[in-house]
Amino acid sequence: MGSLREFLLEKGYTRIKLKATPTNHLELKASINGIKGLFILDTGASSSCIGLEYVDHFKLLSEDSEVLAAGAGATDMITRLSKHNTVKISTWKREGIDIVLFDLTHVNTALENHKAQPIHGILGADILNLGKGVIDYQYNCLYLKNKKQKRPT
Repeated sequence: MGSLREFLLEKGYTRIKLKATPTNHLELKASINGIKGLFILDTGASSSCIGLEYVDHFKLLSEDSEVLAAGAGATDMITRLSKHNTVKISTWKREGIDIVLFDLTHVNTALENHKAQPIHGILGADILNLGKGVIDYQYNCLYLKNKKQKRPT
């Protein structure tokens, strides 16, 4: 029997290297609307998020949101919503992704206090579900399934 890596690559997955931070988070690089950023992979976050201070950086259009964000020690944070974005991680790409925008200052302050690099946002379960995500903790890798290529008719 082959390795998990061989199996998933054969099944059409993209392998994405993750970096463990000093806070034991898993960090990865991704592009939002063609602009590169640094993100934490968070299986407990239902939606992917970007800090409000990076709205212009990622060329995000936003609208008011009824959702109040909670997590990482903060609750009832006001959010905005940016719809129809393109997310690219390595060679994996999806369009039409909605991203929650909220104040990530508390997250970046905690990271910086532990000598970790600040992040632009969090990639959550929405991305993992879309890509049928598999996390290999032994080798710090994320696998996301590519869309099936349409056969020419």
